[in-house]
Amino acid sequence: MNYRHAFHAGNFADVVKHVILTRILAYLMRKDAAFRVIDTHAGLGIYDLFGDQAERTGEWQDGIGRLIHVKLPQQVEELVTPYLDAVRAQNPDGTLRYYPGSPFITRHMLRAQDRLMGFELHPMDAERLRENFAGDFQTRITQLDAWKIFGTHLPPREKRGLVLVDPPFEEKGEFSRMVKSLVQGHQRWPGGTYAYWYPIKEPGEVDAYIKALKATGIPKILRLELTIRPASAPPRLHGTGMVVVNPPYVLEEEMKTVLPMLAELLSDEGRGRWSVEWVAGE
Repeated sequence: MNYRHAFHAGNFADVVKHVILTRILAYLMRKDAAFRVIDTHAGLGIYDLFGDQAERTGEWQDGIGRLIHVKLPQQVEELVTPYLDAVRAQNPDGTLRYYPGSPFITRHMLRAQDRLMGFELHPMDAERLRENFAGDFQTRITQLDAWKIFGTHLPPREKRGLVLVDPPFEEKGEFSRMVKSLVQGHQRWPGGTYAYWYPIKEPGEVDAYIKALKATGIPKILRLELTIRPASAPPRLHGTGMVVVNPPYVLEEEMKTVLPMLAELLSDEGRGRWSVEWVAGE
């Protein structure tokens, strides 16, 4: 499965992933102390929804396109407002054309004392990302294989922070690499928060991934999932998941508020399902 960001920018998986991201950031902002965000697969940073790649799939229309203008219940609206504000900041005229990826969403929320490190292996994407943040002293962009970061860039100088892992799933073995990197990262920085995104396409692969996570013995692992349609044969992307290690204590209840609404709004004919469960810990 090729999940290169530009083709799928703003789709249902991005919406869920980025809502979770903003809730983690909002929690980190509750304290004055600085924090650092390490984005391991940063992509381009921002995407033109009318560009060739995004327009070819049109997936954003059933993702952010469904959410941006809808009237939400007050509790849900309060929780998704930071995310929607980050999207609207890139579309000041009110027309939805540009979709911010995780680096732009993160940067939108950072305070003066916080820092962002973005990593991207693809040479052209890394250069574009560097250009997008030119002159921004709070952001550092590096072209590097994401899986090397866990042995070289952890822990950061700040005591608090988030490692966001959002692989493109272009090659086999990504689930195994995610488990291995978490073990390595957690050994070096056990107090950090780690958020790992994964596609739900073949349930057997996801089950094996969760089993491997349990076997690590790492505590406090929260599993968040949303599907927009039943699994099918041949397999196709039908859901999105995120594993959060050391999650904010409020995240479980926040997601129990947000995910039901997103499952209804983003799913095919109301067939969406969601789940919030602990892999280990609480």
